[in-house]
Amino acid sequence: MQLDAVIERVREELLAVAALGDERTAEVATRMGGVLQNVLALRLLELLADSAAEVSAQLPGGRVEVRLAGSDPELVYVEDAPPPATDDLELSARITLRLPEGLKSRIEETAGGEGLSVNAWLVRALSRAVAGDRRTSFGRRMTGYGRS
Repeated sequence: MQLDAVIERVREELLAVAALGDERTAEVATRMGGVLQNVLALRLLELLADSAAEVSAQLPGGRVEVRLAGSDPELVYVEDAPPPATDDLELSARITLRLPEGLKSRIEETAGGEGLSVNAWLVRALSRAVAGDRRTSFGRRMTGYGRS
């Protein structure tokens, strides 16, 4: 994506509208165009980050990251490392958990849809939660790297 080209088109459209007015209007529009360049770039990046977080939350695995290559953002799918197989883990600790019936049903449905037992699904979900999996975060956060 080339944000600079999009922002330049917005600036040109502002100047074209301002040309319909007097000299003072054109001068104000020119100044606004310069300010808008930085503001629009920031707001568009925030929109992309929010969109990536929203899409990531709906993915069964992996996430979408916004990465900057110079000033051009890229949306990149990053696959999660597979969680450890529950067969390899020593499952000796027990816990009693009380859940609302509706939540229990949704967990059973989701686990079955992913071909997992409820226990295996819960172990994976809890492992991700304590490892800091960001797919559940909807803040205005961009992850990834930048390169020039």
